[in-house]
Amino acid sequence: MKLDSFAKINLYLSVRPKRRDNYHGISTIFERISLKDTITLQSRKDSLVNISTNCRELACDRSNFVWQAVELLRNKFKITQGLNIRITKRVPLGSGMGGGSSNAASVLLGLNKLWKLGLSAPQLAKIASKIGSDVPFFVYDCPFAIGRGRGEKITPLKNLKNVQLWHVVVVPGVNVSTALIYRKWDEFKSLRLTTAKSGVKLIPLALKKNNLSLLNRAISNSLEPVTEKLFSEVRRVKEKLLTQGAQLIMMSGSGPAVFGIVSSKKEAALLSRRIKKGNPFWKVFLAETC
Repeated sequence: MKLDSFAKINLYLSVRPKRRDNYHGISTIFERISLKDTITLQSRKDSLVNISTNCRELACDRSNFVWQAVELLRNKFKITQGLNIRITKRVPLGSGMGGGSSNAASVLLGLNKLWKLGLSAPQLAKIASKIGSDVPFFVYDCPFAIGRGRGEKITPLKNLKNVQLWHVVVVPGVNVSTALIYRKWDEFKSLRLTTAKSGVKLIPLALKKNNLSLLNRAISNSLEPVTEKLFSEVRRVKEKLLTQGAQLIMMSGSGPAVFGIVSSKKEAALLSRRIKKGNPFWKVFLAETC
């Protein structure tokens, strides 16, 4: 079984102080984009789970979200079936685009079919939330959704299924720890970006009307100033996108991926070529809503 494992970006991310359970509460708007990994599932005759990948930096042990997804389903349904899992990575690790979370969700969806479990999306999302806060979004087959709580409470925006945005996504060559960024957000109170609550309402409206001007006023990311302070390369990417003509520019998640939104595929391709020139250590992707 061959599975697509799409990346995401956050069009809106509002972070609140830590809750009693030690997690930060957030409000976010997820967008699924066409940049993707590929996962292949193959049944084994024994009970072993073997994970392999083309990415040297990716651990294939119990720390991998894919492994955790498999074990959650096997334990819950008393399944002894073994698996060979091949993860072909294209989404950069630790980029703020949810590659690992998407991999886990794709495996949950794939095994739901392979093992004929008959689980609904909400049932799978409940299992997914035990793995990571972004995983439930990818369980729902939707291009846009609102995330609340830790990000795991998902409301698909079903009336936006025909909306399509074009992006140039740039990932500079820096490693950003999500845990570090949230910890520094707690410390750097002066850098906390106050995000308007209206963004959750305005962004779906802007998308429905294809109004990029309104969308530009509504998008925001609470973590962006913190990541920029710690990693100046993120700010440099934003400046480069701005000077080369991107209309809307924002960091995704905790970074370091930064995306620019343009009005057409042709414009995105041109912008992508401009950004790549002279920046060999940046990974540049052309992606659309999917």
